[in-house]
Amino acid sequence: MIHENFTMKEHGFVGHLASPDGGSDKAVIVIMGGEQSILPGIKFAERFADHGITGLAVSLFGAQGLPESPDRIPLDMFVPAVRYLRENKDIEHISVYGQSMGSIFAMLCARYIGGFEKLIMVSPTHVPFEGTDADKKHMTGHSVVTLHGEELPFVTADFSGIGAVSYYRHHAVPYKVTGMWAAYYKAYCDKEAVKKAELEIEKCDADILLIAGAMDECWYAEYSVKKLVQRLKAKNFGRQVKTIIYPHGSHLNGLMPNRRREKKLYRMMPLIGLMYRTFGRYRRENMGYIQRSEREIISWIKGNM
Repeated sequence: MIHENFTMKEHGFVGHLASPDGGSDKAVIVIMGGEQSILPGIKFAERFADHGITGLAVSLFGAQGLPESPDRIPLDMFVPAVRYLRENKDIEHISVYGQSMGSIFAMLCARYIGGFEKLIMVSPTHVPFEGTDADKKHMTGHSVVTLHGEELPFVTADFSGIGAVSYYRHHAVPYKVTGMWAAYYKAYCDKEAVKKAELEIEKCDADILLIAGAMDECWYAEYSVKKLVQRLKAKNFGRQVKTIIYPHGSHLNGLMPNRRREKKLYRMMPLIGLMYRTFGRYRRENMGYIQRSEREIISWIKGNM
């Protein structure tokens, strides 16, 4: 496996590439989150490389030249990332994979940058949110994403806690939720803000795979998938679309790093289960979901639909 690293100063983006030793005619841009994430993007890029696909993980924040936190992250930095794959690696077939907050950027890449054959959104949301500061406890009043220096419309989630939790108790929700989930749920109910910010997924010229857990602990991913599909149908979207909803699925979903290489990570699964309650409660089911997701994602990118 061949590795390369990229910096904002030299390349216009911060990223980490893993490519198969024999090269590949396919690549996927991986968008997970920050540079210091507990699940680093490079580990996912390497997993794609295990399957013969070049993976390029692009970091959103937390590195030199990037925002310190998820706030006003420039979508423009994905332009040189795509250019590098096409011009330096001579790769024609490029997909984009986004998980959790990365799903926002994956969809916006497909919408505004284009040239992607496949779009994969895992545990997605259907709107961009307000940015947070470095301690991730306070909102900034700005969008999490910018394009050409302009902020894209966003929805605000109130994490003060008490109001959000009491709000959800008076509405029909599918399972016991956390304060974070309730805050996002309340944000989704702000119809005016959602209307302005909703992702225009129908303008993506790519085949779309949507994966979510019905018991996502962080936000109502199943609802977002349904809203995205509803929009695609209303706009008569002409490309392939596939949705997968796991009945006991967690927010922790989609592809996972190579188990043999990342033994330390997998030994941490009980601890991760404390962070992701659904995953902890239904660990066996979710490990099975992850295995299925990997097969689905790889087949989607390789065109074996």
